[in-house]
This record gives sequence, C-alpha cells and structure tokens, in this order.
Amino acid sequence: MIPNSDRPAAPPTASATRAVALGLAVGAALCVSLLAGCATTPPLAADGWQQQTLPGKPNTHYRWTQKEGRTALQADSQQSASLWRKRLDPAEPAPQQVRFSWWVQDLIPQASVAQAHLEDSPARVVFGFDGDRQRLSARNRNLFDLAETLTGEAPPFATLMYVWDPALPVGTVVVNPRTDRIRKIVVDSGPQHLRSWRDHQRNLAEDFRRAFNEEPGALVSVAVMSDSDNTKSQARSWFGPVQWGVAKP
Repeated sequence: MIPNSDRPAAPPTASATRAVALGLAVGAALCVSLLAGCATTPPLAADGWQQQTLPGKPNTHYRWTQKEGRTALQADSQQSASLWRKRLDPAEPAPQQVRFSWWVQDLIPQASVAQAHLEDSPARVVFGFDGDRQRLSARNRNLFDLAETLTGEAPPFATLMYVWDPALPVGTVVVNPRTDRIRKIVVDSGPQHLRSWRDHQRNLAEDFRRAFNEEPGALVSVAVMSDSDNTKSQARSWFGPVQWGVAKP
C-alpha cells in the first residue's frame, strides 16, 4: 500500500570573536537544517514536493526527464546543496517498509559522509521524524534553535538518511559529526553499480532502531538530495519514486 506516499599571538578583537562565533554557528546550523531535509505520479513531482533551499548554499538543479525508460527526477549539483522534499502534515506513523531508487553517473571520489568537511553524496534519501524535544541535549537545542532562526522552521527531532558513499562498506551507520540527531546508513558503496538503476527496499523502523537505539516517532518529511558543496565538485543523479508503507515483496 502507498500512503498519501571544530596559539593566538594576541587576544582577538571583539568584532573578530563575533565573526568566528557566527561562522561556527551558521556552519552547525546549516548541517541541521540540511536534513530538516507513497509514490506520486509522476514520482516526486506533485502533492507537496518542492525544492528546499539551504542558507548560503547554491541550489542543486532538479528537473523532470526520462532515464532508461523511467520517469525520473534528474539532480545536477555544481558545488551546491538543496533538497527536493515533501513535508507530511499531519505527520504519519513511522512506516515499516520503504522503497526508493536512484541512478548515479559518477562518484565524488574525495567525499565521505563520515567527515564534516567532505560530507557530500551524489544520492541521498532522507526521512525526518518527530519526537520529544525535551530530550535534546543543550548543544542540540542550541543548534535546533539557530537552525529555526535561519530557515524559519524547526528541524526534525531525528533524521535518518540512506546514502551512496565512495568507500564506506554497505551497512555502515554514520553519526553526523555535528549533531547526533542525524544518522546515515550506507546502502550503496564504490563504483560497482554506477550508471544503472539501483532499487532499494528497507525496513525504515528497523533501520531507525539500529541507527538511533530508540523507537522512531512519527514521520514528518521525506526528501531526495544530491550535494557537492563541501568538496567543491559536481554530481549528477536520477531519482525514481519514494514509497513508504509498502508491503513486503
């Protein structure tokens, strides 16, 4: 079933201190807001799907096309980062099975989803979850508050993403270096399956428990993303439909 789918010679000046603090804060908040970030017909095209821009980042260009017989969302990233996202309002119970597909032209060889300064990926599928914000650490609360100030909306309580990494083994769980409320699971790795459709079906609730060691809250957003801003590179990928609440094969 598809539902409605981081030795001064002299003390710094006050202005320099403020500039450094602002730069660090904005960088951290961008990381959180990045991931704030059901099939459709055509997939991902309507029913509330739209581009989610990120403060200070050029947009990845998304457009509709055909790829090897499939209607697909083409993502062209030129040192850019933005999401193609659907917010779920009202939120939906966390589904068990999810299904998605992607076609990646090339890897970003120098990228790594485990390193903040290299944290790019040609293909991501991103799920945002609600939860008890009273449980957030003081650091996370500050990041979330700043992200909301910059973007106009609060990030999800928890974000789980499926990613393609050039080197990390399939199945690796990566905790985001800036906030532990964002975690990633590598589902494709290396060049072996480049330039072909990769179809994935996952148990989202089970993957969430493995990544976070807690129960998932309600699902509040779904997104796809291709980004190359940290490595100052480029990427091109195609995404098929994202479905959730699907039955087991």
